[in-house]
Order: sequence, then structure tokens, then C-alpha cells
Amino acid sequence: MTTPGKDTAASGRIDVEGFEQVLFNHDTRTGLRSVVVVHDTTLGPALGGVRMHPYSDENAALDDALRLARAMTLKASAAGLDLGGGWSVVIADPARDKTEELLRAHGRFIATLGGRFIPVNDVGTDQADLKVIGREVSPVCDSGDPSPWTALGVLEGIRACLRADGSDGTLAGVRVCVQGVGNVGSALAGLLAAESAELIVADTDPARAADVAERFGARVVAPSVATATECDVLAPCAMGAVVDDATLPELRCRIIAGGANNVLAAPEHAAALAARGILYAPDFCVNAGGLVFLEEQILGHDRAQSEQRVRQVGPRLAEVIAQARRTGVTTTDAAVELAQARLRTAPGA
Repeated sequence: MTTPGKDTAASGRIDVEGFEQVLFNHDTRTGLRSVVVVHDTTLGPALGGVRMHPYSDENAALDDALRLARAMTLKASAAGLDLGGGWSVVIADPARDKTEELLRAHGRFIATLGGRFIPVNDVGTDQADLKVIGREVSPVCDSGDPSPWTALGVLEGIRACLRADGSDGTLAGVRVCVQGVGNVGSALAGLLAAESAELIVADTDPARAADVAERFGARVVAPSVATATECDVLAPCAMGAVVDDATLPELRCRIIAGGANNVLAAPEHAAALAARGILYAPDFCVNAGGLVFLEEQILGHDRAQSEQRVRQVGPRLAEVIAQARRTGVTTTDAAVELAQARLRTAPGA
């Protein structure tokens, strides 16, 4: 570990209501500009991603980190995990700016939190990057890619939504549009293809979309029309804010359930979806499989037990949908209440 501020030219702390800690860092030697957010550690240390993205400015990076950290707290709590929520972002282009020195500088920055934040790979980083970061801070989640487990949880979540929509949960013949076929999206496409779903894929990288389509027998559509594509299930698996004022009227699906975080651009879009008769699986419930797997790795459990717990994403989501229908609230409100109830009753809350 490094001493806090050892090679940091400018590092500050600000107070944000409802968050435990928000840290900015600028390391002049490596050019690192990053943010680490700890939202809530009531249930345990905050686990969160390391996202590397060329944000337009620090405000955009901070906004993304705050949203993701808050969602992680809800995700861990709703999934019954003994983990808190946090996130970190590096303001850089992973294709151009990622270096060992930059990653290690971010590791030294995380180390200043003394174990309160546990990093895992996210958009723009992978397991190899976490191993580099782990040379400067411990613990890190670098013992297995959580993406396939996130995809498995989403699969079970889609099955739960289909059952709630009146079917037996069989995926054969169900038309699913997977928006974004990176690590999670491509894994989900493979699982859906294995169950004979009718696949549609979209990605900002045409070559990646074509590759996934060829491997799994999918039809490719342009990213710009993915939300308007007629399907049974829209599965967002890339960046957030998929449902906004512009895309909401053009949706032609009956279920939204995917691996992306912060799918709704604003809270009021949950009610708007319900008014249109679209069943929305709250993102922090349906994409919790990767987080469940990471806790399983921290606890040292085997693959069979990990898979069993990840598959419980479906039954937990079914409870949320049933609660929403009983009480007349949106699925998002029902999921948030489930998570907050556990936070309120936790020892030391």
C-alpha cells in the first residue's frame, strides 16, 4: 500500500448528502484523473467497479460514479449480501490511455480508503487490469470474471418476468433484443441461444455485433433502432439511461430486463413504463448475479454453490414483482423498499 497522497498532486474530499465518502484524485506523474465513491458500508465493505471511460469532464464522471455507487448499495442489499456499495471511475480512453502506471496509480488511490472499497472490473477494464491494480491495494476481485454470472442472473430474471407475464418461463421462441454484446451481453446471448430464444443483437462495435450474431444465430440491428425493435424482451447490457423521454414512446417490447446499470434515465420513467404495460425488472435486482458471484469468491465457496445462489436472482425478482402488484407501486419502488428495509434493520444501522 502507498501512503495517502504519496504521489498525488491534487486530492480532495467533498461531502455529498447520503454518501459516506467522495474522493477526487489527480496524479500529475501518470496523468490519472479519477473518482472513488463510497455510498454505504452498513452491511459491509463497499464493492464497486473500476470504470474507465473518456468522460467529457469531471462532473460527468462524478454523476456516473454517484449513480452507480448508489445502485450497488441497493443491489447488494436486495440480493441479501453482506456488502456495501461504491464505485470508481477513471477519466480516460481505455483504447488509448490505459497503461500499467495509470492502473497502479489508481490502485494507490483506492488504497487510501483502507479496505473500505473493494474494486472489480467494469466497462473499460478487465481481470488483467484488476491484477495490476491489486499490486497496490488489497483486496481486489481478480479471481474470476463476474460477467458470465451477471448474464446467468439476467437469464433467470427474464424467466421470472415471463412467468409473471403469464407464461411458463420457457425461452424457446421468445424474441430477445440484446442491446450491447460486450462481456455480459455476449454471455447472455449465448445462454439465450442455448435455450432456443429468437435473438436480435445491437452494438456500437459492428464487428463485435457481427461476431456474436454469427456464433449464436442472431439478427443484427443498428444501435440507434434497438429500443424501437419489436421484441418480447429488451435486454440492455451496455451503458445506462436506455429509457428516457425520447426512447420511451418508441419501445415495442413487453419486458425490459438486462445487465446494464441505471437503465432508467429518471425515476419517473418507472411509472411511465408501467402505464404502457411494460414489465420492468429493476436493474439492480436483475443484474445482481455478478455481485453474488463475487461475494461467493470472497467467501471461498465452490462453483456449484455459487451457481445455486446466482440462480436465486429469478425468485427474488419474482417476489419484487408480486409485491409491486399487491401494493400498487412500480417494480422499482418495491425493489428499493426491499433493499432499504434490510439496511434499516441491519446491526449498527
